[in-house]
Amino acid sequence: MKKTTVLFFALTFACAQQSDPHHDAVNQHGDHVMGFSHEKTTHHFRLYADGGAIEVTANDPNDADSRDQIRVHLSHIAGMFAAGNFEAPMLIHSQVPPGVPMLQKLKKKVTYRFEPLDRGGRVVIATKNVDALRAIHEFLRFQISDHQTGDPTAISE
Repeated sequence: MKKTTVLFFALTFACAQQSDPHHDAVNQHGDHVMGFSHEKTTHHFRLYADGGAIEVTANDPNDADSRDQIRVHLSHIAGMFAAGNFEAPMLIHSQVPPGVPMLQKLKKKVTYRFEPLDRGGRVVIATKNVDALRAIHEFLRFQISDHQTGDPTAISE
């Protein structure tokens, strides 16, 4: 193997091992605010034509503790968001996420519904209001970026 190839692999490995202080803080704050470990769970943020969804599942299908904690948290979040209270994401991200001011203003135009899943749950967010829809998509795209989930940022059906 050539020296340049070895050097490339060494640099690639070193870069992959570096942590991102902001993402580390998001994970640490998230564990505290949500009540479950980001290492034992997986987040997904979905964008739909009428809104979107926040999904969290336990990585281990036998992890009933994480599943139950997810369900409690997301059920609570659905109620908080419906009331215009976005304190949890503000604490997790150390900022007001994009879309939140409009979602607070138009809270009566948006529905937040909790649904249990086999290994966790989801909050389905829906609206018929174009301004609220734009805010939902801004909020979810921010979540995708800040949690580094790799979820698509395009709207799906």
